[in-house]
Amino acid sequence: MSQQYNQQELLKGIVLAVLATIIWSGNFVVARGVIHEIPPVSLAFFRWTTGTLILAPFALKHSIEQKELNKEHWKYLLIVSIFGITVYNTLIYVAGRYLPAVNLALIGTTSSPIMSIILAGIFLKEKLTKLRVVGIVICIIGILYLLSRGSWERLMGFHFSLGDAWILAAAFTFAVYNVMVRKKPATIHPLNFLFITFLIGTLLLAPAFVIEHRYAAPIKWSWSLAGVILYLGAGNSVLSFLFWNASISKLGAGRTALFGNLIPIFSSIEAVLFLGESIQAVHWISGILVIGGLIIANIRKP
Repeated sequence: MSQQYNQQELLKGIVLAVLATIIWSGNFVVARGVIHEIPPVSLAFFRWTTGTLILAPFALKHSIEQKELNKEHWKYLLIVSIFGITVYNTLIYVAGRYLPAVNLALIGTTSSPIMSIILAGIFLKEKLTKLRVVGIVICIIGILYLLSRGSWERLMGFHFSLGDAWILAAAFTFAVYNVMVRKKPATIHPLNFLFITFLIGTLLLAPAFVIEHRYAAPIKWSWSLAGVILYLGAGNSVLSFLFWNASISKLGAGRTALFGNLIPIFSSIEAVLFLGESIQAVHWISGILVIGGLIIANIRKP
């Protein structure tokens, strides 16, 4: 009975992770597709404001009931909000001004699981086995292959472009978020957790939004841009985070991170369909290396 229950929980965790990646896949395409319509901080601010407002009717009751619990764990909630809400997607939207959507998805989603595995090993004491080490090495080779565009000469004289640096920083913040979610106190209701982190993260974005609004180019409002923000607020924020956090609780931080590698597959298809971008051999080779490395890193001996 216990084994059957574990299998059901495993299956639920897998389904939730896949659903989250399907919804999230459009984020990188949006980050690239609206660069001429809205500045990055403004996009992040309106996204999280929308998500917070959508979540409020469902979560406010739980947040009021657990206000003492929220006060008790305020430091934890603040850190999660900073890394998962305020910083992560904002950095993606900044990187979108420098890199194609395919590169955003490949670099961002393939480097983050490596960082998650390492951080989970350090802070959560998840065992770093020989297979995980081998898998991580293969992943790093795949990422370096992509960053160097498959050129040995370019690799020898390699230096990070501004876009590469922004998206790798975003990947690190999401890795920290993954590990921190794994440490979420079980007594905090999932809806309360999301609402409070959304609210704190949005409030922390507000000063940067005001500064950007003053100095950046004005937002070019349209129905399509409003639709994009609604998609990001409802789908990419509320639904995907609920699914992802639930998957982490069932599978663990390192294992759930593996499913993030479905995102570049979906994102690449969408980038070709909607943005007219091309997928080159370097994208295929690096993707195969990284996904193969992550599979090896997550193999569990019976």
